Amino acid sequence: MSGYIIYDGPSLLDGKDIVVIALEKSRNDKTGDMVQTLIIRKDMDPITANRTGEDFSICGDCIHRGKPHDGDKGGAKERSCYVMLLMVLSVFKTYRKGKYVESMGHDNLRRIGAGKRVRLGTYGDPAAVPSYIWGSLLTDSLGHTGYSHQFDIKSSDFRADMFMRSADSLDEAKQAWAMGQRTFRVTTNVQDIVKSKEIICPATEEGGKRTTCEDCLLCAGTSKQAKSIVVAVHGAGKSNYASA
Repeated sequence: MSGYIIYDGPSLLDGKDIVVIALEKSRNDKTGDMVQTLIIRKDMDPITANRTGEDFSICGDCIHRGKPHDGDKGGAKERSCYVMLLMVLSVFKTYRKGKYVESMGHDNLRRIGAGKRVRLGTYGDPAAVPSYIWGSLLTDSLGHTGYSHQFDIKSSDFRADMFMRSADSLDEAKQAWAMGQRTFRVTTNVQDIVKSKEIICPATEEGGKRTTCEDCLLCAGTSKQAKSIVVAVHGAGKSNYASA
């Protein structure tokens, strides 16, 4: 899988070393063929990082991380994140083998994203990374999606114009709306949708699978003048999630 190292530096969440890998191709049926960007610890595989809580560097205070433990195998307990850690582990191993090319600086990032649609934070929170990285990547892109839980972490580079504010309760969503932000709200019951403010993600089964993220691109923060998005909790860990 061809990819590039587009950031190598400290996490804005805790200062520990992270890297961002941009992959040119995707086989994800829901998102479509978007450039995928994975934010990972530079020094630790993603399963160990999740199990020990060291994934704070890339995921911050996201409740979907689960509960760390002192075992020596597997990820965190009660993890509800939909991202499969084995996929991230494959990217980490490829990175550690030196098979991704460094491609940094504005002009290089601009070329990677040119004429493509980009997913900011396929794994990890994009607010852990300086937003100028994303700005360069998106310069000549055809659009993007992005989500962040890190509104409350002052050191993060949360950009409401780039990212949907991730919300895990209606109260969180209402707080964001009052600040003029758009939200991506996860719920156990899509029937609780606030129709004046939200729509069900049209790329999901609940939304009729009318499109893909690649074609929809509504999840681009306030750069899109549109309603906020609601999605039913999904993925292998969905049984661990309880909407607040």
